[in-house]
Amino acid sequence: MKQLIDYIKRDVVLSDADVALLQQQVEIRDYEAHSMIFESGKVSHDIYFVLEGFVRMFYWTNGTDKTAFFYPEGAFICAGKSYTQQVPALENFQAIETTKLVVLNRTRVEYLISKIPQLEIIARLAAENELMMMQDLVSSFVTKSAEERYMELLKNNKMLLQRVPQRYIASFLGVSPETLSRIKRRTYLKPIS
Repeated sequence: MKQLIDYIKRDVVLSDADVALLQQQVEIRDYEAHSMIFESGKVSHDIYFVLEGFVRMFYWTNGTDKTAFFYPEGAFICAGKSYTQQVPALENFQAIETTKLVVLNRTRVEYLISKIPQLEIIARLAAENELMMMQDLVSSFVTKSAEERYMELLKNNKMLLQRVPQRYIASFLGVSPETLSRIKRRTYLKPIS
């Protein structure tokens, strides 16, 4: 919980009573590596915060899972459209490694915001961060090659490359595992700018 409280306190002031109320309202869940956290086709009623572990978001397409994003410790996760509009989700969330999440269901989020209005700032900032990450991802796919995207991962997110199985990295880059191996061989000696 300290990690979540510290995250919130970066942007808003919380009293001891606010912290106590927040701690009463959240649930902590543990997930084993490779277990599903949320599956497409369901309506999302929860927002998650990653305390420990690593989560991937993926979509099913033509019987194959396509990795869209990764969430490390300190990230909020939400099937945004499903949560907001209460429609079935397209995305899936899976624990890549043993993962511990803070879970806030919709009713508790609304209750907490009614009691601690400044939490709305956190909700807005989390949504803005998610939007910016998705825009960066779309921009990357439109303007860069798979090799350039891989070099960007090496430069900006080496932890991801160390903790995530290569097949998920390949899927995230939009290439086959074999193509990723060739990219890795070609980029092995390239300087990371």
